[in-house]
Amino acid sequence: MNKFPLIFLFLCLLYSSQSKQFVYEYKFIPDSTIAENVITEMMILDIGKDRSEYFSFAQYNSDSTLLADSKKGLMTMPPNKEMIYDRIIKTPNSNQIMHIKRLVYDRYNIKQEINFKWELINEFSNILDHKVQKATSEFGGRKWIAWFSPDIPIQDGPYKFKDLPGLIFKVEDEKQNHIFELKGIKNNETAFIYPDVKNYREVNVTFPQYVKVYQNYRKNPANLIGRIPDQRNADGKFRTGTEIIREIEKNLLERIRRDNNIIEIDLLK
Repeated sequence: MNKFPLIFLFLCLLYSSQSKQFVYEYKFIPDSTIAENVITEMMILDIGKDRSEYFSFAQYNSDSTLLADSKKGLMTMPPNKEMIYDRIIKTPNSNQIMHIKRLVYDRYNIKQEINFKWELINEFSNILDHKVQKATSEFGGRKWIAWFSPDIPIQDGPYKFKDLPGLIFKVEDEKQNHIFELKGIKNNETAFIYPDVKNYREVNVTFPQYVKVYQNYRKNPANLIGRIPDQRNADGKFRTGTEIIREIEKNLLERIRRDNNIIEIDLLK
């Protein structure tokens, strides 16, 4: 049900200026063994005339600062905090998306075909003064419940969710481990361009190729670190590259252990 008349797309273009940004609150439980640890991050869905882009507001601000500083010749370090680096680029009337994700020091550009099979439910509610309708689908090993509004004729939503006859205002898995909810709408008078920092190695892969990389990364993250030379730290203490890699791997394995409740849970099978 991802093909609608051209008038739908025409209304879409009328609805936007250069671009329209939808602000979503994303709440999730990263570690299934600690249900009370709920993380909240604000995410943006930018709808342009020829594509949409979904990203973390905090990561966008960080990348914008890094890019601005690099143009001034400054070598700025990113903030020492965990942020979501998942960018999703969708094209209207296409099942192909681009999922941009960082693993250690590499940026993966993942091409993926997605065709949601939604079941529309004769159940209605109200979000942000818009009448919304319920729909359900299965994706990534989870059953999802979405609320969409034909009032905003855009077949899109947060993360990879799309293909409903109206903007998705809220979507959550049935166990409420991952909840996306629209909180606001903003107009952009200029076309949106995500800041490209280029402080990584780019790798273009298909989704099946990425699945293998991701599963290997979770088992042996050191394989993506590469070679690190022997060096002295700020205190003058000498450490071999092997020792540094071992320490980085230990930290990554602990982070991976706590990240056991990912959106697409079937990637862990």
